[in-house]
Amino acid sequence: MDNVAQKSRTELKPEKQVEKLIIDRSVPGRKSYSLPKWNGEQISLETCIPCEHLRAKKAALPEVAELEIVRHFTRLSQKNFSVDTHFYPLGSCTMKYNPKFNEEISGLSGFSHVHPLQPQSTVQGTLRILYHLEQLLNTICGMDAFTLQPAAGAHGELVGMMIIKSYHEKNGGNGRTQVIVPDSSHGTNPSSAHLAGYEVVSIPSNDKGMVDLDQLKAALSDKTAAFMLTNPNTLGVFDTNILAIAKMVHQAGALLYYDGANLNPLLGISRPGDMGFDVVHVNVHKTFSTPHGGGGPGAGPVGVKKRLIPYLPIPRVVQQGGTYSLEEDNPDSIGRVLAFYANVGILIRSYAYIIINGLEGLTKVGENAILNANYLMARLKKYYSVPHDEAVMHEFVISLKEEADRYGVRAVDVAKWLIDSGIHPPTIYFPLIVAEALMVEPTETEARETLDQFVEEMIRIHDAIRSNADIFHDLPMTTPVSRPDEVLAARKPVLNWHNIHLQD
Repeated sequence: MDNVAQKSRTELKPEKQVEKLIIDRSVPGRKSYSLPKWNGEQISLETCIPCEHLRAKKAALPEVAELEIVRHFTRLSQKNFSVDTHFYPLGSCTMKYNPKFNEEISGLSGFSHVHPLQPQSTVQGTLRILYHLEQLLNTICGMDAFTLQPAAGAHGELVGMMIIKSYHEKNGGNGRTQVIVPDSSHGTNPSSAHLAGYEVVSIPSNDKGMVDLDQLKAALSDKTAAFMLTNPNTLGVFDTNILAIAKMVHQAGALLYYDGANLNPLLGISRPGDMGFDVVHVNVHKTFSTPHGGGGPGAGPVGVKKRLIPYLPIPRVVQQGGTYSLEEDNPDSIGRVLAFYANVGILIRSYAYIIINGLEGLTKVGENAILNANYLMARLKKYYSVPHDEAVMHEFVISLKEEADRYGVRAVDVAKWLIDSGIHPPTIYFPLIVAEALMVEPTETEARETLDQFVEEMIRIHDAIRSNADIFHDLPMTTPVSRPDEVLAARKPVLNWHNIHLQD
């Protein structure tokens, strides 16, 4: 009897399939293409390309058949987490569904085939959309003018800080060298202020997670250029003192800056401009459902109140007599912040999303985002500590400090479990003011059934922590790499790969 036959059925199981690197599938001489004959002669690279442009030696590329290439990259794509395939409750990042209709609209040849150096008379349709989008953002955010130039949210922050700096410099405020941020701010806030040349002053939040008015009052001075604030903040809490905050900031001669990363739950409900904010940036990839992540392209439009309009970057889209153009004559402008005007394809997606929803639809977006977040919090706070468990807006934060202290299971361990369960982990260890933070944002696009599945998985995690905590340190089990040494990976990353047999 052979060895296989001697094994019991319980010992036999399929072998785990590990996806090889494409270069490991290489077989010398194998090709993924073939060139046809022409006039009876076989075409080769040598007959198509002049000799002086051919490589002196063969490129170290994998030699594989087309079918192997297609299967390899298809299998790799199936290992990805995405909004189209998984629940993605990534707190503070609003990873919501991107309607495919928006993709179709932006892919129309009239948009996708234009070139930024075309005569403006030949792109009137695109310029009209950009102009109209600015007006829509003004209405939604309560501002007086927008620029669509910034290529990302953080880029928008920097542009906003540059506008504020230029405003102060041209209005006798050269001594205003400080920008105040709360300790619950997004990490890009102090970074953007610093890049603009400001000294960053951080103030602590109060016990409700909102701005401590006494701390703000003490920090404000004739050196203050601006106060950067996210409302609702990264705890998901709407600061009910916002009008008092705006009054304090303005009385000190400073400007109030709105980080629009958390604008999603406010749609149709409240406007930053009405709260007293002077400058706003909008993450269209969070609020208006454009592709998010992967390094871009993105867009971070910046809106301003009337007194700051002269400092907006050039060019600006203007309309005169039914004709649209890019105006560059603005002596007080901070100048050009992008090579051309903007990442137009992304902005067209946002425009389509706003037009399709309309004001009524956008209001439902805000309301449903709030409803979903509060539903999840109400169900999960029976099992986990929620430091700020009053009504929230779009997201809430769980603290796993007790689980870490009593059972040795930290936020990162719970994140690894969720990977195995087919759920993208929420943001962990942020905001920094909550120990072992797990920030959950379901967005408005998720169904009740999906939210319930997430709750049931989190309850299983809760029970497993208390019954078998050791298993968490071996997770995840379903990924090609289970649990790397993350400290070593950060300090000594391996960023490339060499295969000896392909080297000349």
